[in-house]
Formats: sequence, structure tokens, C-alpha cells
Amino acid sequence: MDKAGLWKQIRQKSSMLCVGLDSDESKMPEYFQLTTHPQIVFNKAIIEATKDLAVAYKLNTAFYETRGAKGWHAMEETLLDIPDNCLKIADAKRGDIGNTSTMYAKAFFEQLEFDAMTIAPYMGIDSVKPFLEFQGKWVIILAVTSNEGSKNFQFQELKSGLKLFEEVLNTTSKWGTDSQIMYVVGATHPEFLGTIRSIVPEHFLLVPGVGAQGGDLKAVLKNGITGSGGLLINSSRGILFAGKGEDAIPAARREAQRLQQLMAPFIR
Repeated sequence: MDKAGLWKQIRQKSSMLCVGLDSDESKMPEYFQLTTHPQIVFNKAIIEATKDLAVAYKLNTAFYETRGAKGWHAMEETLLDIPDNCLKIADAKRGDIGNTSTMYAKAFFEQLEFDAMTIAPYMGIDSVKPFLEFQGKWVIILAVTSNEGSKNFQFQELKSGLKLFEEVLNTTSKWGTDSQIMYVVGATHPEFLGTIRSIVPEHFLLVPGVGAQGGDLKAVLKNGITGSGGLLINSSRGILFAGKGEDAIPAARREAQRLQQLMAPFIR
């Protein structure tokens, strides 16, 4: 899905919601755990309950890779259940040099047919460029993450006076277009959105951390969306595990709808 297509879906659904499918079997209601393929069945139920509210789904690949071949199969089946009008994101956080990155890209862009993939840029251009060579695919570069440890490196001041994340934005934005590159910007750091938008005003931002991590959604919406630079607001645990037992899926829909209704007034 290209940038125009993504904007079209956002406007049609009045939503920037990305549902994170961090599908931890141990947290699912028992009736899902007792099925032959819990992740597949659970994900399908979540997708069916939210597909009119979401414009993207993000699979955190660690929750699938830990299960070996069964987890890979669950990713394949889940991708088939996601509607074509929703962006399919592999939250894999890969980043290696040369042929290794090419092989990662082939695995997620060709074998699994994801539309987008999260990438760590800290090994430089030769770790990112191979992903950019796949036509029609998005590379989502880590810029400001929502975890506590982001403070260890991302906000360190360089000799130039810039913080490290600013240098990452300045440098990587020259490697591709705003139709190829998005950035991860955590909702737990909304105070930096003004700076980020001054550097990458046209790029989409994938924003995690509005659910269980407690990010300020309204601050993100107010400072992050522009006329040509959009947002994808991700909620994972906050939606997946909003309820328990028989209420699990209805509660997931209610939470997705609550977030969509908060976003709608900011979409023009």
C-alpha cells in the first residue's frame, strides 16, 4: 500500500489505528488456548472485531518466532486474515549488513508478504539500503522508542549539539523518500514531536506506547499529524487483553473503538 492509499484508508475509516498482534498465548482466554492453533484463532477473532476500525496490523515477530515452525505458520495464516486495505507490518527490528539484510527482506517481504518492516539503523546505510530496494515496501526506522532504555543512547547529545535521534532522522531521511520510509516514535516522548516534525514533516510515524505503556495519545495527535505527514497509532496489549474470558473479543473492539473515536477529530 502506497502513501496515497494509506491516507485514503485513514480518511475513509477516520482512524490511524494500528493493532499490534503481540499474541502471547499465555495471556489468551482459556478457550483460545485449548484450540489446535491458538495464535491463528485468536488473531482472526481480533482482526474480525477491529478491521473496520484499524488501518494497519503489526505483528511483533518475537511472539511467533519463539514457537519455531508453528509460529511461522501462524504468521502466514494471520497475514491471510488481514484485509488488503490494511497495512501489514512486521515488527522484526532487523538490521545487518549486505546480503544478510537482503535475506531478511526476502523473508518478510517475499516469503511472508508483509508491506512494511521495522529496522534498526545503527549499522549504517548498508544495513538499511537492501530493504529500500524492494519496490512498494515500507522501511520503518527506529528513531525514538517508547521503552525506558531509550534514554541510554537515543537522547545523548553529540558534538554537533544534536541528539542522537535527531542525527538518525537527518541522515536516514536522505536514504529514501517519504513514500518508502516511516519512523518509530514512541508516544511516551511527545515533547520531541515538534523537533521530529521539523526534520521529517512529510513522513509517516509509527507511534507505539499509547496503551499499556501509558503514552499521551492526545499530545501525539496534536503535535504529530500534519497535512502530508501522517501517524499510525499502535496499541497492542491495551487492545488484545482489554477483557477476560468471554468478554475478551468484545472488550478488544470497545478499546479499539475508543481509540478510533479519539483520533477521528484530528483527521481531515
